[in-house]
Amino acid sequence: MNPETQQQIKEMITQNKIMVFMKGNRLMPQCGFSNQVVQILNILGVPYETSDVLADQEIRQGIKEYSSWPTIPQVYINGEFIGGSDVMTELYKNGELQQKVEVALAS
Repeated sequence: MNPETQQQIKEMITQNKIMVFMKGNRLMPQCGFSNQVVQILNILGVPYETSDVLADQEIRQGIKEYSSWPTIPQVYINGEFIGGSDVMTELYKNGELQQKVEVALAS
């Protein structure tokens, strides 16, 4: 990954309390896993930003290297890599996601 892409990813993660790297965007997710993450965050009613990795190959490949995680979507809360749709679903079901989101938004 080139330094510019790394810096761009870092800025998106640090400037947004909740950042989702996904296929598509919050209004039109382009895969089921991305849609699942969007639905969970919408249910929680929290503000979040998205980056469409389909629109930028550098970001699409770069985010995988940045997080050492091979799949999309990828969710960051308060600068911390949380995981993909499976992790988000599990955290949502056991109540941990609500806690992480509340802490992030309060800070």
